[in-house]
Amino acid sequence: MQILAKRLKELRESRRIYQREIAGYLGLSPRGYQDYETNKNDLKLKTLIAIADYYQVSIDYLVGRTDDPGFHTSEAGD
Repeated sequence: MQILAKRLKELRESRRIYQREIAGYLGLSPRGYQDYETNKNDLKLKTLIAIADYYQVSIDYLVGRTDDPGFHTSEAGD
């Protein structure tokens, strides 16, 4: 998924984080994380959730379903 790789790199660079830092947070090797940014490997759901939490963005934003990075929750009964 090309948009995911692009957004991972954009988010990391905009926050001035090294690949080794996010890789360590995720329990990956720097090369393992780099493969996500270069679209050489698919993310597991658990990793995708962890990345969304780390950057405080929605999964929909990461995968290109929206251009709004924010979280939107609805109240029960809406």
